[in-house]
Amino acid sequence: MTALLLLGAQRSGTTALAHALSRAYADAGGIFTVNGKLPYLLPRWTTAADLAGRHFRADEIAHALRRRPPAGEGADRWLKGVDDVLRDAAAAAARGAHDAHGADDAHGPAHAHGAPADPAAALVADIIARAYAPWPRWGDKYNEYLLDLPAVLSAVPDARLVLLVRNPLEAAASQLEWTGDRPWRPRTVEDACAKWAAWHRPWLETAPGLDPDRVLVIGYRALCEGRATGRLSAFCDLDLEPYVTGLRATRPDPGTDHLPAGTARVWRALCEMESSTT
Repeated sequence: MTALLLLGAQRSGTTALAHALSRAYADAGGIFTVNGKLPYLLPRWTTAADLAGRHFRADEIAHALRRRPPAGEGADRWLKGVDDVLRDAAAAAARGAHDAHGADDAHGPAHAHGAPADPAAALVADIIARAYAPWPRWGDKYNEYLLDLPAVLSAVPDARLVLLVRNPLEAAASQLEWTGDRPWRPRTVEDACAKWAAWHRPWLETAPGLDPDRVLVIGYRALCEGRATGRLSAFCDLDLEPYVTGLRATRPDPGTDHLPAGTARVWRALCEMESSTT
């Protein structure tokens, strides 16, 4: 079962690309959820202390999933299946199945070379595998995966990663126009650029240590102009041209002359990574 995670800072065009991938995956018999966010939520609500107490917070995770429900083709079916998996995990935890000192069951902690794995990490990985088990290929987009890449990669150990990168000044302008209840939205261009850079630093620290075949960096404008379609199609092993041809840049290119120095360094590093994965 192949997993693809789409990453990108807020307002980088990831939602539009995710919906295109969702249609492509559905037509190929798979599923690509848009803001499914399960690999982000699970590590935060699955702790060794809770499992030692035979307690798994299926209710909190289910609530978070539905507060802003995932989208994409088949998302409702996926969400219903996740509910069943979470409830099964909670019942197993109440039996002590996921406690390192308790008895394992069929969905308990994995073992390698005779040594028990970390029960929380094993449970997280198991729930994700079971949540997407009905589909031969799956993927998900969630911006906040960038904030905790080690935990996400532990939850989905074999995931392939696509990072969509947009000029930080473009992303900043889009963030400042955001409406709705977004208390974490920056209030100035400078703060938005600094946040953009902060979100990408974990990628720059983590991605170079991964197998290059698992990583693809593409630029937002390259995607919108069709220059990234071939690389992305090959990476996903799908012909994506019919699905991404409608993507267009929504703003003029602002250039980089007015980027804060720290943000400009991160931007240049990401552009170099884009070139190296071409």
